[in-house]
Amino acid sequence: MPAAPLARQLLDFTLFGLCGIVLLIVGYYLWELVTPYNLRREIHENKNMAVAVVAGALVIGMGVVIAGAIVAVR
Repeated sequence: MPAAPLARQLLDFTLFGLCGIVLLIVGYYLWELVTPYNLRREIHENKNMAVAVVAGALVIGMGVVIAGAIVAVR
């Protein structure tokens, strides 16, 4: 099977990248709704490092899952 033209590959890269970013943002806001505290206030105002580490781990974990799903589609 011949390789796809560069323009098609760039389009695929852009669409899958935007899809992944949107899914990460949606996942973050869903988590914000589920938790009993405000993540932004805890991290910025209260300087709660534990919440920041958990939020970072959540984003990394969601990124790995989303990337796996996108790669499986291709």
